[in-house]
Amino acid sequence: MLIGEVARRSGVSARMLRHYESLGLVRPSAASGYREYSGEDIQRIFHVESLRAMGLSLREIGRALDDPGFTPSALVDDLIRRTRERIAVETELLTRLRRVHATDPAGWADVLQVVTLLGALGSKSADARQRAALAPVDEVPVEALVEAALGEGDPNVAGALRWALARSGGGGPALLAEGLGSPVAAVRERAVRSLAEMPGGEATALLRNALASPDDMVRGYAALALGTRGQADAVPALVDLVVAGTNDTDAADALSLLAGDDAAADRIAAELVDRLARDTTGASARGRLTQALAGVPGAGSSRALQELLHDEDRAVALTAAYLLQLRDMG
Repeated sequence: MLIGEVARRSGVSARMLRHYESLGLVRPSAASGYREYSGEDIQRIFHVESLRAMGLSLREIGRALDDPGFTPSALVDDLIRRTRERIAVETELLTRLRRVHATDPAGWADVLQVVTLLGALGSKSADARQRAALAPVDEVPVEALVEAALGEGDPNVAGALRWALARSGGGGPALLAEGLGSPVAAVRERAVRSLAEMPGGEATALLRNALASPDDMVRGYAALALGTRGQADAVPALVDLVVAGTNDTDAADALSLLAGDDAAADRIAAELVDRLARDTTGASARGRLTQALAGVPGAGSSRALQELLHDEDRAVALTAAYLLQLRDMG
């Protein structure tokens, strides 16, 4: 079979067939000045094309077809590795292109500005990252800000990124909420702290969902943020912070803020008293709970303090007496 017929039947161009021949991949016989391809030659051409489809180079194909002792496993493993690396590079490029597109650039100057900012967000220099975070929010895609915030270890840069996210457009809260489920504790913390500074009902709803997190740290930051937003759902988690001694002063302040009317104040006082009565509550925790009652107005907290005057723990009794004295003076 002549080269033209082989090209037509195999779908491989005559030029490529000649290239295969120059590399020794195919060796047609010569007859009357023409290349004659045998059935075995045709089969070898299909083998070459099949291996090319797997990503092998022509040199690797020649070795695979001509070396009887060749074992493909190592080469296939290498192909898998190279393919994964290529996919990672292409995925990164696609992400960058999507982020540029999200800013709706009006011209190439805008494109270059976004690309520069995205590069700065990934810089090794904390100063460069901070400057990028403080750029006008419409120039930095929200998705890029979230990714940077979840990965930022420098506290100053992290603060700038949270500030930028709080002023960004839609989409930020939902993206940050995904970080709450990260297997990395530091990422979960960055996610909830960023979410705590996001305004609006969506962020509030997500923070309320975070109260059910198995992570004490996530629940604590969510409760503190919700307390400042007047969300009564945060009361149990705020009391947990007081008991644990983690951000207990901020938690007590949030409880005081939530005790804005008599009914709310009495509910919070009852929660604190209930925790005081539990046998598992340690002495230092009982002292913090007693002090937290000081910020809760109303008859409920006053009655609780009166009862604590007779507590077996002298430190608790003295604290209650002092707090009641302050109330009388007020």
